[in-house]
Amino acid sequence: MENDDASRVTRAWVLHPDIKSDPERRLPDHALAEAISLARALPELEVVGGDIVPLKTVKAGMLFGSGKIKEIHDALEEREIELVLVDGPVSPVQQRNLEKAWGVKLLDRTGLILEIFSDRAATREGVLQVEMAALSYQRTRLVRAWTHLERQRGGLGFVGGPGETQIEADRRAIDDQLTRLRRQLEKVVKTRALHRAARAKVPYPIVALVGYTNAGKSTLFNRLTGADVMARDMLFATLDPTMRRLQLPDGPEVILSDTVGFISDLPTELVASFRATLEEVLAADVICHVRDISHPESEAQAQDVRDILNTLGVPEERPSYEIWNKLDLMTPEAGEAMRVRAQRDDHVFAISALTGEGIEDLLDAVTLQVQGAKREADLALTFAQGKERAWLFSQDLVQSETQTDAGFEITVRWTAQQEAQFQRL
Repeated sequence: MENDDASRVTRAWVLHPDIKSDPERRLPDHALAEAISLARALPELEVVGGDIVPLKTVKAGMLFGSGKIKEIHDALEEREIELVLVDGPVSPVQQRNLEKAWGVKLLDRTGLILEIFSDRAATREGVLQVEMAALSYQRTRLVRAWTHLERQRGGLGFVGGPGETQIEADRRAIDDQLTRLRRQLEKVVKTRALHRAARAKVPYPIVALVGYTNAGKSTLFNRLTGADVMARDMLFATLDPTMRRLQLPDGPEVILSDTVGFISDLPTELVASFRATLEEVLAADVICHVRDISHPESEAQAQDVRDILNTLGVPEERPSYEIWNKLDLMTPEAGEAMRVRAQRDDHVFAISALTGEGIEDLLDAVTLQVQGAKREADLALTFAQGKERAWLFSQDLVQSETQTDAGFEITVRWTAQQEAQFQRL
């Protein structure tokens, strides 16, 4: 029976509340399209369609007015909908009342994103982070069951969970579970910190790809490194960060990092839980902000990314580039206009990760930027290598030196270019 339940497809309907009084509201058509794309990222959902629901004000207990609730009820019943996805925040009281009025399960935007992250998490760290975020979210809700905590992998139970038979989750048990997960995550985070410290001693600058989900980061990553990271026209196609070495043309070797995609209204529980993963961006020498320049709301998406980077504490002076991706999806006239605009700014590059257009100029700029990035390295020189030792001191690269029976152990801080010079001595 469990296998049948796991393979069963749930018919879902998406509702986007278009709140007229919200000063930050986006174009409702695009917001609904993004919400539907989010829902379709879950394979167990059959997204039948969606509606925009204009709202002058939000009703505290029911979100929508009584007339609209009746209208939606009839539409859901006609289409045999089992799950309603509301593209926005829904309070526990609103959720309980709407589920009762419509006779369906209901999930808000935060719950949906958490479900997607749970479905995509592949590493131990990712699984722990998602579970913590889900628990923090569920702790405020008295209408959800949480038997998913006993699962090693898979969804959170919001979509196909046990339903109304296990209401009133024990908060003390959730707190105990959170404490246990935090301890486990701390161990994983320490391991990541050690890896980060080890990379800092290697003279490889780090270039991080960041951007809104589905901006084409993984496609660009694959083209540059020859990796096989999952790249699909799907929100959150990749979740766990991936790193590969990349030999820049006529330049140094760098580490290229592909991070999790951002999204508007990213749940605060996820931002907090994924901070350790996102902190890879803080260690980067160069940040490449990949944008889907063909998207009608590209600028709003870019601002969401900037806001999250600011939340993480990325310094404004950190070298960065904007990568205007997906020229191949634009009309020839619109694409040419973007190329002209990009040429006016040394930190903007118009490209197509799919066709490779514009990537050569981008790599040249990154090469020039990272030539000056410095890393520590430990060297062991014999007494016979006096020339090399003298050169290190002449370049003011030596951080510390210890004499041994065989020669000298020297810690230097240098650029990739200086390391290459040293190797040629």
